[in-house]
Amino acid sequence: MTALPPPSKVKLGLVIDLDTCVGCHACVTACKGWNDQGYGAPLSDMDAYGSAPCGTFLNRVHSYEAQESDTPSKIVNFPRSCLHCDNAPCVTVCPTGASYKRAEDGIVLVNEDACIGCGLCAWACPYGAREMDGEAGVMKKCTLCVDRIYNENLPEEDRVPACVRTCPTGARHFGDLGDPESAVSRLVAERGGYDLMPEMETAPVNKYLPPRRKGAADVAPLTPLLDVQASGFAGWLDRLLEKF
Repeated sequence: MTALPPPSKVKLGLVIDLDTCVGCHACVTACKGWNDQGYGAPLSDMDAYGSAPCGTFLNRVHSYEAQESDTPSKIVNFPRSCLHCDNAPCVTVCPTGASYKRAEDGIVLVNEDACIGCGLCAWACPYGAREMDGEAGVMKKCTLCVDRIYNENLPEEDRVPACVRTCPTGARHFGDLGDPESAVSRLVAERGGYDLMPEMETAPVNKYLPPRRKGAADVAPLTPLLDVQASGFAGWLDRLLEKF
């Protein structure tokens, strides 16, 4: 009798399509709005309408322009938030255990009652995904809307992260990346999805789908980016944009 393989470990996460993200910031607005209502203390804003506004955001979108001498420029919109890494350095360095990774679904969270605001997790995160809330004095980050995805009082179609529910182009996908047969895992396999900065060896759960070259004959990834070796987030993006 052939033994059955062990069940896949649940790894909830996001798959973000760089080919269809238009940089509208709807995900940023939805994230801010949802977490202002339900995530511990509201995400603070300081001098929001002044000359030096500062606020706490759990999701951001950066836009970059790629230009070659003989082609029109192309804008790449790059959403960034916590990647819920399997080897999360923010968890390792936290002196109080406030940063932790849930065994049941792989989501990385912060226990605000135990956070002392030392900032070590922000220093350790290579993706710049941690935000110090200056008013609350604690570190905050993407929770994958854990208070939303398990909320049985919500309609089933709303039990996804707010950013996913709001994205007008369907560039954000949510599911179990620990299950090779899930819709998100199949999407990663079909489109050549990759880890952000794999050389950091953090094993991020979230994946990115590369931009595609669109022509009459084919629709192919510009590069699988599986062999990218760059020092730091900016260097990785430079290598990405060189492929256009």
